[in-house]
Amino acid sequence: MNPRTCIVTRNSLDADALIRFVRDPDNRVVPDLRRKLPGRGAHVSISREAVETAVKRRLFARAFRSAVETPADLGAMVDRLLVSHATGSLGLARKAGQLVAGAAKVEAAVRSGRAIGLLQSLEAAEDGMRKIEAVRRARQRDTGREIACFRLFGADEISLALGGGNVIHAAILAGDAGSAALKRLAALARYRGENPDKAIDGAVRGDSSLEH
Repeated sequence: MNPRTCIVTRNSLDADALIRFVRDPDNRVVPDLRRKLPGRGAHVSISREAVETAVKRRLFARAFRSAVETPADLGAMVDRLLVSHATGSLGLARKAGQLVAGAAKVEAAVRSGRAIGLLQSLEAAEDGMRKIEAVRRARQRDTGREIACFRLFGADEISLALGGGNVIHAAILAGDAGSAALKRLAALARYRGENPDKAIDGAVRGDSSLEH
């Protein structure tokens, strides 16, 4: 994709590293996560800090070259939309057979090489996380292929996205739907300034400073 310039950092980045914003018919700044809305766009790095800086410094008016109404909670609005996209994609991956839940199924998916990403709930117990983490790291060492692990949602949020149950551990499997879910989880983690591996490391060690 053609690079665009972040209105906050002034860095030139690929579209996947940016959030596009447009003006709606009421002249309000709104996020265009799918990059499909018409009109002139303003781009901000995928970072809540960057979005909130753009609001505070009134950079959208400069980017659009006119006065615009910018919601004070734009940073939170983007977070909610990214959560909606991520949880929706998890449901689609489940329906496509590209997501499995439950510790035993997750371990099996990692060992077999089918898992391309893992999702642990915020309530996941340290013992259960440590066991799955050991399997994940062993697989990464054997194959040299990264298996990202995310800890972004509570069990209720994950369970709702997947249509019920009490989901603590889930594995995202290879395939178009699985890849889309992984991409959206990564975007949310990046927006929140979270490194998946460090978050899991901290949780397993009991280091609260690294937990979400």
